[in-house]
Amino acid sequence: MVKADFEDKYRELYRCYHANLLFYATRMVGDVEAEDVVQDVFVELWRRRSEVEMGDDIQAFLYKAVYTRSLNVLKHRAVVGSHEETMLAIGMRRAEYYVHEESEVVKRIEDRELRSRIARAIGELPDKCREVFKLSYLHDMKNKDIAQLLKVSPRTVEAHMYKALRCLRSRLTRHYE
Repeated sequence: MVKADFEDKYRELYRCYHANLLFYATRMVGDVEAEDVVQDVFVELWRRRSEVEMGDDIQAFLYKAVYTRSLNVLKHRAVVGSHEETMLAIGMRRAEYYVHEESEVVKRIEDRELRSRIARAIGELPDKCREVFKLSYLHDMKNKDIAQLLKVSPRTVEAHMYKALRCLRSRLTRHYE
């Protein structure tokens, strides 16, 4: 077929069938992608111009091509939708894993960090306060027993405990405000 002759028939086909093919594609894939489907069919027809016969069955060829392209669009949507659903499910699982109240991993990390902060804060106490605090809280001794062990009055032990607790409360609350 002569090139000029094909171009004329191609333009005529486009004018004659474009609107109907667009309507057909819109019913299958919706407005957004219908124009692309029809344009792809006409572009493919142009690319294959040396192979295609512009005979009586060209209308059937165009509709079949629009149908096939529309199916491909629908399949692609299904794949993309499935991928998005999968990614959403993965994201939800990740979020559930890191939920503060339920995650053992997060709890262990926070516990380890808290213990480390407490240990540092205890280490920063003045010597006597640190000693009294450790004997009281870590060794579960009573103030009277601590006073006898350190050879100080129970009031002195209470004063060291008061100072230690005030310092610890001050240092540790800064981290959580």
